[in-house]
Parts: sequence; C-alpha cells; structure tokens
Amino acid sequence: MEFSDEEVERYSRQLVLADLGGQGQQKLKGAKVLIVGCGGVGGPAAMYLAAAGVGHITLIDGDRVALSNLHRQIQFATAEIGDEKTEATAGAMKAINPNVRVFQIFAPLDADNAPTWIADHDLVIDGTDDFATRLLVSDTCVMLDTPLVSGALGRWSGQVGVFTGRPCYRCLVPDVPPDAETCQRVGVVGALAGVVGSMAALEAIKVLTGAGEPLQGRLFIYDGLKAEARTVAIAPDPACRACGGRLARPE
Repeated sequence: MEFSDEEVERYSRQLVLADLGGQGQQKLKGAKVLIVGCGGVGGPAAMYLAAAGVGHITLIDGDRVALSNLHRQIQFATAEIGDEKTEATAGAMKAINPNVRVFQIFAPLDADNAPTWIADHDLVIDGTDDFATRLLVSDTCVMLDTPLVSGALGRWSGQVGVFTGRPCYRCLVPDVPPDAETCQRVGVVGALAGVVGSMAALEAIKVLTGAGEPLQGRLFIYDGLKAEARTVAIAPDPACRACGGRLARPE
C-alpha cells in the first residue's frame, strides 16, 4: 500500500515513530473501524483515528446534536445543533483528513442490525452511555471474533478496556446494573471526554498496528478529581453467557 507525497508529510511524525513506522501506517490505512456512539467518547476517538490515517471509519448513532452536548462533545459546533451526530462528526473528520473514508449510519444499534453492521470491521469502539447497548456490542463482537475497545465516563472518572475473546465486557458487567447511572442524571465534566476518547483511540491504534501492549484483559481507570490512574486485571468469568460459549445470539 503506497502513500502519496501529501500522506507522507501528513503522517510524517508517525512514520518515524518507533513501534509504528511505515508498516504500522499501512495497517492503519487498510483498517476498518466501527464507532458506536458519536458522543463524548466516540467523537474524540473518531477525530483522532481520522487524523491518524485509519482508512475506513463507520459511525453509528441515532441522535441529533443538542446544546447540552457541546461542553464535552467538541466535534460539534453551535451551528450544528439539530443536525445528525453522524453527519456532523463525519464533517469534522473530513475537515481534518479528507483521505479517510467515512460511512454514516443514522440509526440506533439493536439486536437485529448489530451483527450486520459490526461484521466486516477490524475493530469496534463502543462509546455509548447505556449498559444495554454496551452488552449488545460486546456480545456481538464475541460472536464475530471482533476486537472491542470500550470507553465510559461519568462525573469525574472514566475507564477504557480492550476485549479480544476472553475476558469479554460481560465478564466485567454480567447484566445491566439496576442502579446504572447516566451522564444526564449524574453529570460529567467536559474535559474528561477528551481524556477517555483519546485513550480509546490510542488503544485502537495499538491493536490495529500491533504496537505496545494494549489493555487486553485489563481496565484503565482514571480519577480526574485526584489526577490518579490505575489499571486492574479482568478475570474471565467461567459462567459468562457470551465468551463462555452459552450465548448463541446477542440479546
């Protein structure tokens, strides 16, 4: 896979980077990434993956831009309030890097369309804000053997994990918690979205290129109030209904 002179200059700081270089940049250009959710996590991740030169990025989101999004979802402008999030995010990505092919699906993900939409992608980034969708994405990725980068945030803290086979996200969260919190209910500091979204993009780049040690089987947890971070291991759940082999179809 060759690069134009413009691409060589655009990606010059990555092309000379140890553990990535020309071979890694070729892998990024040939990669297909699906981003579920164009909000606080998915938006920054999409922007950085486009800037990094991922060749094919698909966006899934059924929401429109709202004024309350703008303090943390900085891929959007005030003039885009009411626009489809997928359309607005794609426009911001193309403004940064017109070489990237961006595909948009303005619809919610559900059990019927998830296998079709996730198939044929090399990696999925889940930036959604509800546990039911996160579990659906994870279950489908397990079924299709597709690597998953999952990012979440709320209040002042965020987390990022990488799931490729076992353990899966359902090993961490077996079912929808009865007391699940959302950003709408408990709030979130805006800059935290940039931290988690950027981390999700970085982990995706590592998985796609084989660089470093991705957070496979581990969860990175960041406490913004204390400026502290820790990484914890995720143990495979022998009784997991997904990666334990008991789940024939996402639910």
